[in-house]
Amino acid sequence: MALQVAGGVACRCPPALPGGGERRARGRTPRAVASGAAAAVEEGEGKVRLGGSGVAVTKLGIGAWSWGDTTYWNDSEWDDRRLKEAQEAFDASIDNGMSFFDTAEVYGTALMGAVNSESLLGGFIKERQQKEQIEVAVATKFAALPWRFGRGSVLSALKKSLDRLGLSSVELYQLHWPGIWGNEAYLDGLADAYEQGLVKAVGVSNYNEKRLRDAHARLKKRGVPLAANQVNYSLIYRTPELNGVKAACDELGITLIAYSPIAQGVLTGKYTPENPPTGPRANTYTPEFLTKLQPLMSRIKEIGASYGKSPTQVSLNWLTCQGNVVPIPGAKNASQAKEFAGALGWSLTGDEVEELRTLAREIKGIKMPIEES
Repeated sequence: MALQVAGGVACRCPPALPGGGERRARGRTPRAVASGAAAAVEEGEGKVRLGGSGVAVTKLGIGAWSWGDTTYWNDSEWDDRRLKEAQEAFDASIDNGMSFFDTAEVYGTALMGAVNSESLLGGFIKERQQKEQIEVAVATKFAALPWRFGRGSVLSALKKSLDRLGLSSVELYQLHWPGIWGNEAYLDGLADAYEQGLVKAVGVSNYNEKRLRDAHARLKKRGVPLAANQVNYSLIYRTPELNGVKAACDELGITLIAYSPIAQGVLTGKYTPENPPTGPRANTYTPEFLTKLQPLMSRIKEIGASYGKSPTQVSLNWLTCQGNVVPIPGAKNASQAKEFAGALGWSLTGDEVEELRTLAREIKGIKMPIEES
């Protein structure tokens, strides 16, 4: 099937069926290939390659930000119940074909009883591997803190992350955000880690188009492919489509990893103007915002019903339809992980993708300044 391009965004979704005939969840869909450089290249059933690296990951990953966290998630509390649920989320992800996990050294920092996410993930992997052999792809991130100087700071932080994870290497190591200074040295540190075999691929996160192109060029001089740029991307936060990041990723052969792909739970349909989220999310997803969201949510539910899919699954599938995108929703428990798996193995039509994008354009009010830095 030929690549469809709608609204300037490549879509690998099939066209609508003629005559309004009955639709069903479809099997494997053709993938889009961006002109110039290959985007995410299929490495077999259910996996894609990260950019020009040799690392293949599942088409849907799992974000581990909430694991151990007490500052943004979990109502400022981490306890044995939440630990059990996180481990069940990990096991359910593996059982349902999602073996790509994204964490970071700053997730679950030692505040208010928090537990480091890397340590938790490493423990989950070890315990599962004691029962059976599993293949897991781990991504973690370097925090570009202002007191960290030089390429050596990247290697030092990485080795501490590997210790917490209990691993000799990771599949993907990313710069978590642009530093106030020293970014070229940080990129050199990524290349050093790659050459030393401590990481199988390198990436960045929250990089705008200019920073992304500069990073790609610097790493290319070392013969190191920039595999991924992890940014906030969802149906209601499509800034990567508007600021040149998505187009640059496609052009350069860099995989876009989408964090907050269901807008921190807002696209699940769980929240309404009468029942907004609590905690820090309440500052963004206000009752006024949720009121504006209702026409889009209603249509998402209607489309989902025609496939036997939930709003969560429709929203995640919409992202995979963009091509060269790997969403990483956060799973707090097994139920959420199982639901995420239902976003795979079928596809929205091209018409449905564009209809949802058109409805989403009416929704304003979300801004993430870090991507403009």
